[in-house]
Amino acid sequence: MKLQDKVALVTGANSGIGKGIATRFAAEGARVVINYHSPKDDQQAQAMARDLGHDSIALIGDVSKRTNVQRMMSQIVERFGRLDIAVNNAGIEIKKPFLEATDEEWDRVMGVNVSGVFYVSQSAASQMVKQGGGGKIINISSVHEDIPFSGYTSYCASKGAVRMMMRNLAIELAPYRINVNNIAPGAIATPINRAVLDDPNAKEQAIEEIPWGRFGQPDEVAAVAAFLASDEAQYVTGSTYTIDGGLVRQVTKY
Repeated sequence: MKLQDKVALVTGANSGIGKGIATRFAAEGARVVINYHSPKDDQQAQAMARDLGHDSIALIGDVSKRTNVQRMMSQIVERFGRLDIAVNNAGIEIKKPFLEATDEEWDRVMGVNVSGVFYVSQSAASQMVKQGGGGKIINISSVHEDIPFSGYTSYCASKGAVRMMMRNLAIELAPYRINVNNIAPGAIATPINRAVLDDPNAKEQAIEEIPWGRFGQPDEVAAVAAFLASDEAQYVTGSTYTIDGGLVRQVTKY
């Protein structure tokens, strides 16, 4: 198993892509820390941790708050003594025309999608440096770190910021043997896309832009995450891995 006895934190891991990654990591032998945001998800997240086994646990925490991230990191180290892998999966999007977008909406998206990645990455990297032996940081970005998406200015801006953060961290953390990479999913069949998936016309229009002719699945993203988290990816850092069935090439006509 690729991740035997590794300790892995996955933020926003109780649904969608995060759940797929947490499940794959556990199958690869990792002890997974399932981060979730809302108290209403307590029972579901705790049940998921029990189902994953391998001494996995679930921890509540809003990654847009540094104090929450620090508390979560302390709990991880107290429980396991180390952290080997951090996956920044938690993210939100708000659809709103640019001229109507509010400061509060902008701050919410940036808080989770950018500040959250910064706080978790900094806390994780600090622990990895302290314990020695390197580590892996993986950000779940989006194809919209590169291509525009009308009505989602804050989301696209946040993912562009994560792209450049990843590139900088890859350079700064290389001396500590900490690999930093992004995964940029396209259209994936997750709850965040439920409205499109449940609307036959909207789904058909979305698929028309995907050369592969279908939505991706969370486990397809998880497979790449498992590779990047493993020793097989020791010489891989500073890159974005796009998982989109060719969407970016179709839209941008590269």
